[in-house]
Amino acid sequence: MKTFFQIIFILFFSLNALAQQSLLEKANEHYTSQEYDQAIEAYNEILNGNLESAEVYFNLGNAYFKSGQITQAIINYERAKLLAPNDEDIQFNLELANQHVVDAIDPLPKVFFVRWWNNIANQFSTDGWAKISISSFILVLILAGLFLFTRTIAIKRLSFWLGIFIIGISIFSYNFAARQKNRMKSHNFAIITQPSVTVKSSPSESGTDLFLIHEGLKVEIKDSLGNWREVRIADGNQGWLPVSYIEKI
Repeated sequence: MKTFFQIIFILFFSLNALAQQSLLEKANEHYTSQEYDQAIEAYNEILNGNLESAEVYFNLGNAYFKSGQITQAIINYERAKLLAPNDEDIQFNLELANQHVVDAIDPLPKVFFVRWWNNIANQFSTDGWAKISISSFILVLILAGLFLFTRTIAIKRLSFWLGIFIIGISIFSYNFAARQKNRMKSHNFAIITQPSVTVKSSPSESGTDLFLIHEGLKVEIKDSLGNWREVRIADGNQGWLPVSYIEKI
């Protein structure tokens, strides 16, 4: 029998889930009614309840975009993309929002096999790759049983080689799941939140001015010192700027 505390926990969890679902429906209603400020407030309330999802970030990004807050839209599209890296709607809206960014940076080209590997990894989210890995492992166990208990040579041979192949799929899927999870937890990208920022050669106002970047640009955080962050932009240039000028994705 469930203890009293277990029952209370289940009831609390169920009521909380219902409340969050109700809040999501309310936020969506505000959005469809073009009440974007109320929608933004409701979506942020959901996120403050530690219920992150690509859907909520995407909808929040849309609400910010419709209300003219392009930088916040980009930040939330990027957060949605972390959770659903292969979602075409998220990618399309992110590209649309990035058209409003002043800086047009040509990224450094990547080696073809790195691009190929990244494209494969981004086909599914962490949960998607984990499901593939678990399903593959279960299938391997079934094939192992078939190999051990069948007397037909052709079936033994087929189950053996098919099992080897699926073991490979399970291992790669597990690695991709771990990679996607690590990408979400340890990423160091941020968005510039000030209209214009002068990047310095050192973490100090007296540092040499290197180049000027603008609001909405995505940067990679490479190092930190006090209230300064060393950032690198897509073309490889890097320098220092105050932490208050960026918001981490």
